[in-house]
Amino acid sequence: MKHFLTLSDFSKEEILEILELAFHIKQETKAWIFKDYMKKKTLGMIFEKSSTRTRVSFETWIYQLGWQWLFLSSNDIQLGRWEPLKDTSRVLSTMVDMVMLRTFGQERLEEFAKYSSIPVINWLSDEFHPVQIMADYMTIIEQNKQDNLVIAYIWDWNNIAHSWLNLASKIGFELRIATPKWYEVNQNILENALLKAEKSWAKITISNNPKEIVKWATVVTTDTWVSMWQEDEKEKKIADFKWFIVDENLMKLSHKDSIFLHCLPAYRGYEVSENVLEWSQSVVWQEAENRLHVQKWIMVWLQMKQK
Repeated sequence: MKHFLTLSDFSKEEILEILELAFHIKQETKAWIFKDYMKKKTLGMIFEKSSTRTRVSFETWIYQLGWQWLFLSSNDIQLGRWEPLKDTSRVLSTMVDMVMLRTFGQERLEEFAKYSSIPVINWLSDEFHPVQIMADYMTIIEQNKQDNLVIAYIWDWNNIAHSWLNLASKIGFELRIATPKWYEVNQNILENALLKAEKSWAKITISNNPKEIVKWATVVTTDTWVSMWQEDEKEKKIADFKWFIVDENLMKLSHKDSIFLHCLPAYRGYEVSENVLEWSQSVVWQEAENRLHVQKWIMVWLQMKQK
């Protein structure tokens, strides 16, 4: 059974194939061509973490594909609390055609997928956010930045950073990550990425100096300092990251034709300045739209691979 849990589970060829088809389906959407790729199929949408962009984009493109959907929040089901996670997985496998799960620990996704007889998609876990990075890379390709690509990611060691590591190690571009020195990387994820990077010729640099990381970068990207369910850490992170804001001075160090990415929501004045977010080379709105098209084709691609 083929699932979509992390980008490390896919080959470079598979990743590029999904993106190529995502461009095709985007062109169809722009031309108001909506094909029932999987008519009368049903998707189970399990949200243990809420999200505006994820739910809106999901329900929009599910409708466009001709699918049906069931929205299941943490208030609707007792996932892994009263009923074992593996039991929920096996039951849902008999009732729907695919499941997306937006959850906490990656181990919950892994267990759910282990007992599932239908495709399972990671729409966010604490450790990985592969769909977002696919949308980001799609945006980079649209902007013709994939050649001699140097990505500077400035933030914490979160699910976005881990997924960038996975993609870089597969595709083979240069990835630089800057975080405060007291924020430690997940060594297992880093070591796995470095091992795979030896084959793809990816170059991965870790630093505590954002200015060093951004210098001549062709893509600069960041994320919100205070993620969902981490509000109690807000004041500490604001203090720890005060030198890591992506502002005009920092962007001036990047390549003159660089672009700026942010997976949103963005908190102006914290991780990014108002001017950079609204800057002419900021492509965050295109990036947000591309989530819609990437998500569509991941589902269709997974369904095709089951045949």
